[in-house]
Amino acid sequence: MPLHRDEGVVLRTRNLGEADRIITFLTRDRGRVRAVAKGVRRTSSKFGSRLEPFTFVDVQIFEKHGRDLHLVTQAETLAAYGGTLVSDYPAYTAGQAMLETAERLSEDDVPAVQQYLLLVGGLRTLASGEHSAGLVLDAFLLRSLAIAGYAPSFEDCARCGDPGAHRFFNLPAGGAVCSDCKPAGSVAPARETLALLGALLAGDWGVADASADKHRREGSGLVAAYLQWHLERGLRSLRLVER
Repeated sequence: MPLHRDEGVVLRTRNLGEADRIITFLTRDRGRVRAVAKGVRRTSSKFGSRLEPFTFVDVQIFEKHGRDLHLVTQAETLAAYGGTLVSDYPAYTAGQAMLETAERLSEDDVPAVQQYLLLVGGLRTLASGEHSAGLVLDAFLLRSLAIAGYAPSFEDCARCGDPGAHRFFNLPAGGAVCSDCKPAGSVAPARETLALLGALLAGDWGVADASADKHRREGSGLVAAYLQWHLERGLRSLRLVER
């Protein structure tokens, strides 16, 4: 049917003409969706602030076929995380990186339920302030990559499967590698760093929250490098994240 109702998170907006915007959503049923919100930049707009990044909405979209963009016909706010995040620079920049990652790892009109649920949960956790913004971001990036089929190994050897923990880490190989499989260019992070990353991937917040700052910084560098390797180019927003 031309009219479709869905839940979605606003990932990005772009001005169109004098009063309209193109809104990019990650939705529960349809994956990434781009749609025009007519007149949303006017002060009298019925949408107001409902279609801003970080907003979780119940949205109705008129679907067009071919090269025409869909149209937003209705939007109701379910949760607005932007107001909380914008006053906290580390959380705000981490959130921007999460939105950009979700957009990069999804496709237009292709269902991505796991990525959607991960993003909703990640933004909720980030806005709550329950954990360090950097840890929430790294956990989100690792789990997003895992959903996309790029889960790194932080214990068993990624090449031969030899049970770990192992000392070395290699991006092209897929993570931790044993001394026999270690390719040229492998690095040797601290064991505590690999344990932290494994905890973030598994959702073990007790281990993650107790980690030392130096291991968090080293781990963030590995996560950023691993993400860039698989995306083939880095995230613009990741450069602004405080580490």
